[in-house]
Amino acid sequence: MLRMSLNPLLTCCLLTVLLTSCAKEQPAAGNASENSSETIGDVKPLVNRVLTQEEQAQLTPEQVLTLLKEGNQRFVAGTLTARDHSKLVREAALGQYPKAVILSCLDSRIPVEDVFDRGIGDIFVARVAGNFENTDILGSMEFACKVSGSKLVFVLGHESCGAIRGAIDGVELGNITAMLANIKPAVEHFKDYEGEQTGQNPEFVKMVTKQNVLATIDRIRTNSPILKEMEQQGDIKIVGGIYNMDTGTVTMLEE
Repeated sequence: MLRMSLNPLLTCCLLTVLLTSCAKEQPAAGNASENSSETIGDVKPLVNRVLTQEEQAQLTPEQVLTLLKEGNQRFVAGTLTARDHSKLVREAALGQYPKAVILSCLDSRIPVEDVFDRGIGDIFVARVAGNFENTDILGSMEFACKVSGSKLVFVLGHESCGAIRGAIDGVELGNITAMLANIKPAVEHFKDYEGEQTGQNPEFVKMVTKQNVLATIDRIRTNSPILKEMEQQGDIKIVGGIYNMDTGTVTMLEE
């Protein structure tokens, strides 16, 4: 009888210890969730919901750029924000108010939303091999900023770009020929370069990649009076950066 009465007692004690341990571990998980969210003024953390029009209006171009930089740091560190995608899909169906529009290369190794730790409804993404602008891209950017209220235009180039190498080496194939012609000005910018001017020269490819981003930014301002005026008025900012294929780090370019 004594043995039978002790077993329930021991069981009760063990359950108490286990429950106490679980309760102590829960705050740590909560803190991790808070650290992975972002807050702007009185805006609530954006983890399980999309940005509202009012919150978008409160943002400045500088704040948006800072958020993208911080997001890239989390991407590199492997601490991307946990998001309830099912809930975000439902909320985004009611409208979209993205912070920025990013022009990226077609390269499949650059998951733009993840690179900046952005969720559904956070950013517009335009992609074309070589991350250059054309009429369609400019129209999309104007829609993003003038119509939808985005505060930042970001031209994102990357290392080891096949389109850059193709333009350097004069590749000709179907519609690729005309596409690469958009990158040629960046190649010709270094016509007096004394080193090897081929796609096999990493230094030359890096130089052309950077120049292509800067030239694209210049043409955006030249060919889109709408975006140029918005930037002059401080409503938006137009910037560029280069994605490191080895580390995932985005390095901002100084104009």
